Amino acid sequence: MFTNAQRQVERTGRSGTPRDKYLQVGPIPPFLLLLPRDWCQRVLLLESILQICFLSINPFRLIERGQDLVTQFQNATDEESKEKIVANLANFAYDPFNYAFMRQLNVLELFLDCITEPNERLIEFGIGGICNSCVDPANALVIVQCGGIPLVIQCLSSPVRNTVTYALGALYYLCNPATKKEILKPDVVRIIREYASGAVNTSFSNMANAFLEKHVDS
Repeated sequence: MFTNAQRQVERTGRSGTPRDKYLQVGPIPPFLLLLPRDWCQRVLLLESILQICFLSINPFRLIERGQDLVTQFQNATDEESKEKIVANLANFAYDPFNYAFMRQLNVLELFLDCITEPNERLIEFGIGGICNSCVDPANALVIVQCGGIPLVIQCLSSPVRNTVTYALGALYYLCNPATKKEILKPDVVRIIREYASGAVNTSFSNMANAFLEKHVDS
């Protein structure tokens, strides 16, 4: 469900605990020291995800915490942790209320970086975040200016079904008079027509046909 500043206040209530205070976590609880190391990492990762998803009532803390997550992702060597952070950031991109924060935190650039990784899960979550974000014109402009169109196009050839679906959705919103020349190249239109026919995978046909009807055959 989409949210806004007023809705966040209503959910907190007049005398309720503010979200930033409710979710504020102090030092690592002692019981974590008794858990296996991978469990500790998962608990701490969950705490990070909860903070970035629910602190939008306090923009300054959200930006600070979000920047910490972006930095953690860039410095992480654990692929599973990277995947979880990016997957949750992609879900975060569903809500238009979060778009301005995402641009400030360079989350769109992080999604594009994921598409360049060899890890298919990171590619899937990265293009998913792009697909969720680019319905907003300001986000779409950032994606285009950062060289995102070729990265999205390359996802059309992915062996992962979700990645292809997200790429088709992203191109639907990224294609406009300023970007048509870059997107509507013969090879791109050909593969989208193949998807529209259902010959490759029937699950792609609706999105591919919608793209062709709006941007090619209209």
